[in-house]
Amino acid sequence: MREPMNGHTGRAVALRRDDVDTDQIIPAEFCKRLTKTGYADTLFGHWRKEDDFVLNRPEHQGASVLVAGHNFGTGSSREHAVWALRDWGFRVVIASSFGDIFLRNALKNGLLAVSLPVPVVGELAERAAADPGFEIGVDLEGLTVTAEGGTWDFTADHRARRLLLDGLDDIDVTLRKADRITAFEERRPAWMTSIVRGTYSSLEAARLRRAS
Repeated sequence: MREPMNGHTGRAVALRRDDVDTDQIIPAEFCKRLTKTGYADTLFGHWRKEDDFVLNRPEHQGASVLVAGHNFGTGSSREHAVWALRDWGFRVVIASSFGDIFLRNALKNGLLAVSLPVPVVGELAERAAADPGFEIGVDLEGLTVTAEGGTWDFTADHRARRLLLDGLDDIDVTLRKADRITAFEERRPAWMTSIVRGTYSSLEAARLRRAS
């Protein structure tokens, strides 16, 4: 199990670009690593070679809320894009829309991806750009985003939200049903039971690898 996540409040930084794809979030050459962590140095790897790139500015170090633009995370399905954002320190990404696969990957990996209307995202980006200390709060229980002077509602996939609130992932959910799975196996023909047990063992092995 991971830590339950009810929401997050942190300093915001604005990435004022639309249609940022996963290859821009983490260039392909950095996706050869065999771990799920350690990608902080790869986030926006090509753009960070530019001295004036927003994440290179000292005043934005420690920001944990990224305010992006339209269609953030489009492109290929690589989970590395989410891992890189998470490892850099982001806990929330706010945009007017997201790539579908990126959105699913984000929520499954503990990164809150929140969609808000274009005018609201624009306002938050303006304020974050003007004030490096500007904070944004996201309440996952109440499904609200709050900043000084305003509160906005958002929606989230019900199951993904529940898993985040409970600190669970898909493997945890399956393992919680171990007794029911075992009872069901005992009523199956032996040849079918061996297949199911092999699948269950694979899930348990995945859980142990994740925890190590």
